[in-house]
Amino acid sequence: MATCNSKKMRENIRLQESFKGMSRGKAATCRPNQNRVSSVAINGRFFSNQAHSQPPLRASFGIAFDIDGVLLRGETPVGGSPQALRRLYDDSGTLRIPYVFLTNGGGVPESKRAIELSKLLSVPVLPSQVIQGHLPFKQLAERFGNELVIAVGKGEPAAVLSEYGFKNVLAIDEYASYFEHIDPLEKFKNWSDKPDYEKSTFRASDMKMDPCLERVQAVFIVSDSVDWSRDIQVLCDILSTGGVPGREISSQPPLYFATDDLCYQGLFPMERLGMGAFKIALESIYNRVYPHPLDYTSYGKPNPSVFKNAENVLMEVAASSNGLKTLYMIGDNPHVDIKGARQAGHPWFSILTRTGVFKGKENHSLYQADLVVDTVEEAVHYILTKETLQY
Repeated sequence: MATCNSKKMRENIRLQESFKGMSRGKAATCRPNQNRVSSVAINGRFFSNQAHSQPPLRASFGIAFDIDGVLLRGETPVGGSPQALRRLYDDSGTLRIPYVFLTNGGGVPESKRAIELSKLLSVPVLPSQVIQGHLPFKQLAERFGNELVIAVGKGEPAAVLSEYGFKNVLAIDEYASYFEHIDPLEKFKNWSDKPDYEKSTFRASDMKMDPCLERVQAVFIVSDSVDWSRDIQVLCDILSTGGVPGREISSQPPLYFATDDLCYQGLFPMERLGMGAFKIALESIYNRVYPHPLDYTSYGKPNPSVFKNAENVLMEVAASSNGLKTLYMIGDNPHVDIKGARQAGHPWFSILTRTGVFKGKENHSLYQADLVVDTVEEAVHYILTKETLQY
């Protein structure tokens, strides 16, 4: 059995840059990191945190915004996103048009993401308006709430599951730290910013079980893996042995992916590999090494259930029990946003922007949107004009 290092836990791991003037196909440039903080205000008037306390206008439609590549690139607003979102409120900051953020991204609790979006986009955002890729994991808390589960990904994956109701969850960083030599490349990873488990709320020392002896009952890929080599190695150890690294080959515990995105648009000019790419890598290696193929469940767009959930949330935001006549999905990825909206069918209307993954002049050849525009600001203008609302 693998040697467990319980004396010591390893430690772990805004960029903001304007893309003004960057033409399509322009070579990437390296720039220093910069921090950005923006106030939540419109026309010089700060929004009240109670802006949503009054019922919104009984609009007959709602809007779902993708985030990366539509509203933001990294932490930089794009496509006139702050101006576009402001049109959905009145001058006092009261929400007039129901909308949600429907993203395959994640890594932090919805409550924290709402605060971040409020600052970056200068509008008040409630946690209930944030639908991240890993939100379906909340439904699994009743099944695995008291079991040892592992959370993988950037940000605060263990905090996400803990907020969903999982009581014995460890981030893969901390879990791996209990097994000596489980990552043969660890000594070469001299990262300066590593996790401080002594300060973490989610520590094995707070659990009523020994991570070295307890069987892992499920693994959740919450967000993009930070260390592919280590995570694939450790996940293969967990999944091939029935949840106890170092033991003999046994039945695989359940594995869940928050999303299936192959790529997404970040600050770099070209798309970056997403969770779907990590899944392909893990599955390919696992199936080559072990006798039984990898078994897993994936959530996130373009799954129709995600759009149905978004519809229900929009109805709650709109305080409507009669349904909404039209639901607009504004996205930048034809394979995820547009495909998902098309599969969901009525009442979804898909709008494709050119500020992210999609940069074509015409509509996408395979997953054609109902409308193609340059920016989210144009998309919102079209919607409000079509719905005959003047702001």
